[in-house]
Amino acid sequence: MLTEYIHAALATATYEILPDNEGFYGKVPKLRGVWANANTLEKCREELREVLEEWIILSLKTGKPIPEIHGVNIDVDQEAA
Repeated sequence: MLTEYIHAALATATYEILPDNEGFYGKVPKLRGVWANANTLEKCREELREVLEEWIILSLKTGKPIPEIHGVNIDVDQEAA
């Protein structure tokens, strides 16, 4: 479930080249605060994945909703927690 969600979220990511050779910027548009920037596109993708994983953990800890992406969601049985 978690891996599938991460793959779905990263499939929606957008990337752009920053001006003046400042590297790359990437974000997952549907997830507020999930963005990264780095010198190379590959590094930006890696950092974006790390930010996404941290965002998911924080959302689960704080009980914030995690939106569905491409039909994939993270269902947590709150009574089991």
